[in-house]
Amino acid sequence: MPSRSSARLAALTVAAVCSAASTVALTSPAHADAVRIHDIQGTTRISPLAGQKVTDVPGVVTATRTYGSSKGFWLQDATPDDNPATSEGVFVFTSSTPKAAVGDSVTVTGTVSEYVPGGASSGNQSLTEITKPTITTVSTGNAVPAPTVIDARSVPSRYTPAGDTAASGSVNGLALDPSKYALDYYESLEGMNVQVADTRVVTATDPYSELWVTVKPREHRTHRGGTIYGSYESQNTGRLQIQSLGSTADFPKANVGDTLEGTTAGPLDFNQFGGYTLVASKLGTLKSGGLQRETTRKQSRGELAVATYNVENLDPTDATFDQHAAAIVNNLQSPDIVSLEEIQDNNGAKDDGTVDANETVNKLIDAIVAAGGPKYDWRSINPVNDQDGGEPGGNIRQVFLFNPQRVSFVDRAGGDSTTAVGVTKVHGKAQLTASPGRIAPADAAWANSRKPLAGEFVFRGKTVFVVANHLNSKGGDQGLTAQYQPPVRSSEVQRHAQATLVNAFVKDILSVQKNANVIALGDMNDFEFSGTVKILEGDGELWSAIKSLPKSERYTYDYQGNQQVLDQILVSPAIRRGCDFQYDSVHVNSEFNDQISDHDPQVLRFRP
Repeated sequence: MPSRSSARLAALTVAAVCSAASTVALTSPAHADAVRIHDIQGTTRISPLAGQKVTDVPGVVTATRTYGSSKGFWLQDATPDDNPATSEGVFVFTSSTPKAAVGDSVTVTGTVSEYVPGGASSGNQSLTEITKPTITTVSTGNAVPAPTVIDARSVPSRYTPAGDTAASGSVNGLALDPSKYALDYYESLEGMNVQVADTRVVTATDPYSELWVTVKPREHRTHRGGTIYGSYESQNTGRLQIQSLGSTADFPKANVGDTLEGTTAGPLDFNQFGGYTLVASKLGTLKSGGLQRETTRKQSRGELAVATYNVENLDPTDATFDQHAAAIVNNLQSPDIVSLEEIQDNNGAKDDGTVDANETVNKLIDAIVAAGGPKYDWRSINPVNDQDGGEPGGNIRQVFLFNPQRVSFVDRAGGDSTTAVGVTKVHGKAQLTASPGRIAPADAAWANSRKPLAGEFVFRGKTVFVVANHLNSKGGDQGLTAQYQPPVRSSEVQRHAQATLVNAFVKDILSVQKNANVIALGDMNDFEFSGTVKILEGDGELWSAIKSLPKSERYTYDYQGNQQVLDQILVSPAIRRGCDFQYDSVHVNSEFNDQISDHDPQVLRFRP
């Protein structure tokens, strides 16, 4: 396996105990009263035998993993019990390349362990394993137990039970109900040989040779083939991650809407990067769905086009400038104002005190001109070194690009990295005390996070206030497959505080000038239905304009099989109610395996 993939896959199911390699003996038959795999797995997520030594556990080897530090094999009982809640498969962690081969009938003596991928602090469910094994081969060349078919009919429509309040919301101790809950169903198949057939890809292949499919093709489907994540209660139960036990060089480069035709089969694993994962011994054949990148329409002369685009840690050494420029010129049709997120300083991740980003921005502007676009001007404020989060040393920040042939920027001195911008009243109109300026940069809400950038623009004699945001990331939140249900979204605490400050700033503008044109846009790192957005919207000061789209078109990001909204453009009442506006989420990145950013840009067109 390539080193990058190996490093990541090594973290997927590395066992809690990894000091002893397996040993192989021959021909000793299993004891008649041996513990069976279903006894080990039990009827909850935690083995009733966890921490205990088991002797002569029989089964057939269904697959082996020979790469990374999670080496071992999957063992399945060829004589299952009649309880659908008890899995008949288990992973045997050998720590070194396993000597057992697919089709071997073996018995295993070892210790039952519950390993939590990502560590206990992740909140993930645990994976039941047999560690420190001694393996006795009984016979070779046996038929592998037929895979259990996972399809739309077998997966329940409800996602998960609520966690046990007496156990801090954990589902670990609850009896599995695989006929009622999707997560219980998948858990009842942990370690077993499973298969899916003719499944549609709902998250494109990533750099680690993973993709996501759905076994429920009609579940919250988008018109482009993905699966919408529309609320915390509206989970997509048919999602399943696919990896390969073979060479990553042979892994399909799939886009959303493609199909894995035929059978994809292998053991069902659980890892920290998405939960339940079919680790394929056999992969279906990729059939293209023909997905094409979208292009928005050009704004008319009287329309102001404002866009937000997260360019994913762009620095001068990147090879993506021409592609970003082409996306801005051709797919976004050269918006009048572009709020860029994740512009890095002039030497990227090198942490030497550099904070200027003029080389990064000017390289992008030059590439836009070369692509046939306008000569954009730009404004930004350098952050204090290493104070705004993101990749260490990168000093990411928001940047305004604007087309001076169409719109002008109102420069007003006084804005810097540590001075808070305010709002004053001049001739009955709202005016920023500094332009560009940063909102409350000393407030604790912005600790190790990007501070919003506010600026005044003038289009055809009308002032437009624009606030560029990149709120606190969702890193640290528990995954949807966490043992705690509902999962804890710890990152919301800081993001809610940030949203409160942004709303208060917009409220200051509107208290001075009720009909002011105000736009707050950027990578909000939260959904259009989230508490964060409710705080941003306040009592009507702002409204997330992506909600003007049909629900099946509301997405800017594709994560673990869920197409979701992170990037947003929120507008004040004067724009929402008094203007004719159009909103477009322009899908050029999130659905494609060759994406240049993981975010889709957003465009708003309106007449101030």
